[in-house]
Amino acid sequence: MSIRVLTLRIEQELDVVASRQRARQIAALCGFNAQDQARIATAVSELARNVYSYAGNGRVEFAVEGTTSPQLLVIRIEDKGPGIPHLDLVLSGRYQSRTGMGMGIIGARRLMDQFDIQTATDQGAGTGTGTAVGTSTGTTITLKKLLPHDAPLLTAASVGEMSAQFAALAADVSVAEVQQQNKELLATLAELKTRQDELMQLTRELEDTNRGVVALYAELDEKADHLRRADEMKTRFLSNMSHEFRTPLSSIRALTRLLLERVDGELTPEQEKQVRFILKGAESLTELVDDLLDLAKIEAGKIDVRAAPFEVNDMFSALRGMLRPLLVSSTVELLFDEPEGPITMMTDEAKVSQILRNFISNALKFTEAGHVRVSATLLPKGDAVRFEVADTGIGIAPEHQQLIFEEFSQVENRLQHRVKGTGLGLPLCRRLANLLGGSVSLRSAPGAGSTFSATIPLLHDDMPQPHVLRPDAPDAAGIPVLVVEDDRSTQLLYRSYLRNTGYRVIAARSVWEAEQAWAVERPAAIILDLYLNGGDSWRWLARIKDDEHRKHVPVIIASEVADRQKAFSLGADAYFSKPVARDELLAQLNTLCHQERPS
Repeated sequence: MSIRVLTLRIEQELDVVASRQRARQIAALCGFNAQDQARIATAVSELARNVYSYAGNGRVEFAVEGTTSPQLLVIRIEDKGPGIPHLDLVLSGRYQSRTGMGMGIIGARRLMDQFDIQTATDQGAGTGTGTAVGTSTGTTITLKKLLPHDAPLLTAASVGEMSAQFAALAADVSVAEVQQQNKELLATLAELKTRQDELMQLTRELEDTNRGVVALYAELDEKADHLRRADEMKTRFLSNMSHEFRTPLSSIRALTRLLLERVDGELTPEQEKQVRFILKGAESLTELVDDLLDLAKIEAGKIDVRAAPFEVNDMFSALRGMLRPLLVSSTVELLFDEPEGPITMMTDEAKVSQILRNFISNALKFTEAGHVRVSATLLPKGDAVRFEVADTGIGIAPEHQQLIFEEFSQVENRLQHRVKGTGLGLPLCRRLANLLGGSVSLRSAPGAGSTFSATIPLLHDDMPQPHVLRPDAPDAAGIPVLVVEDDRSTQLLYRSYLRNTGYRVIAARSVWEAEQAWAVERPAAIILDLYLNGGDSWRWLARIKDDEHRKHVPVIIASEVADRQKAFSLGADAYFSKPVARDELLAQLNTLCHQERPS
């Protein structure tokens, strides 16, 4: 449902000022903060100025869409002017008006959540200045912005009360002053954008730290699982060995006692002496078995390689957050060089991360000042990645470089008194690299620092080409459909719906996971739930439908929330209320995907 708030005519310069003032007042009454009020007022006044300058007259209409929170503020600017013959050039940001700032349309587009422009001109005739003339339907621009979550719900009655609260317009404000105010506002917004970038940088650092914590938890879970399996094998070993050793020893002791008690007849003194020796030996052997079983340290099971796809950049982010607490000295800096392009590996991320952690912690221990730099390079053949950890530490003499890769071996140096270790870190790195099909190496010189390298294959040898999708494999081929749904049972329902239909499900439980999945593979269609883990996906829908590269992908809303009008206003292509019927969903997918991917 749409509730009209106000309509303004634009016929003179003062009307441009009026449109700005009314836009700010309406934005304030809708619950927008000061920054958003400035954004909305600036966008409206710039577009109203264009209407007055190029079309002569037009109108601005304000309305509110939706009956549930968050509602949608819709602003429509219309004129019957000559249209815009160079619209593509304007939207690309390369056009600058000779009579204005050249930022009216492109600036308004950036300031709002959603922007749509419809214009038509008669291209059959033109002037010497390149301006098309002829019959025209004019230009219609629609701006949309979601109201804040905490904004009061607007009804027809509350909108009616707005009219009484509008302040009278000032009569001494010129268009030139409004343009100057816009310039100041744009400068203020640029400063706010800079501060926002700083906050985003802090947010990324916090995310890196969180990734490090998550990685630590994952490693702890893996260690706990390993210890659990080791404990199970130890229990099994102890049970078996106790039975195998103690049963015959118990029999020997029982038989010797029978003999010593003369159950089967008398023994000679020599026989009794021999039997007592047997009993004593059996008792000593029993004690020895008990001691060996109590003191045995069982290292159970073989090490499994759990290969899975991961991004090197994400692993670096986790390492950056995990190892930051090790930087106790302000004279040493830990640097991560991001790869030139995205590198996706299919191997055991935990073991690669463990190799790098050992390299980095070892470098930090023996570097008093300077930096420790971590980098990753895809080898020319494209089949392996070389990870390097370079430091500016004390270095290692050539005759000791092989020694440090031996178990329990350490090189004596002047930092040895404050740096303790077991001598197992680097040997472990070499074994882990060999397990992954790679190798480690070292370049170093005393006083010149060290560079530890690990060359790891991009694809683990035991993995049968996981990136190659075989057409005969289930779910390996088909039209990709991105299902953004946080409920696992509903995800399974969609999988069963699309099985053996020519479609393939790409599951995501949040907007963030959906963005990651989209970066890997572009979907042909999207099935979107509006509320994910307590948050809504309205803004994500508006964002993808305002993206030139993604707005053509059809979006099917499947939600328990009945708000069809808002969904269609933001660009949704279809709307279903849960539960969704299989036949209806497939029919809609067939229609939309046929339009999206013509044969």
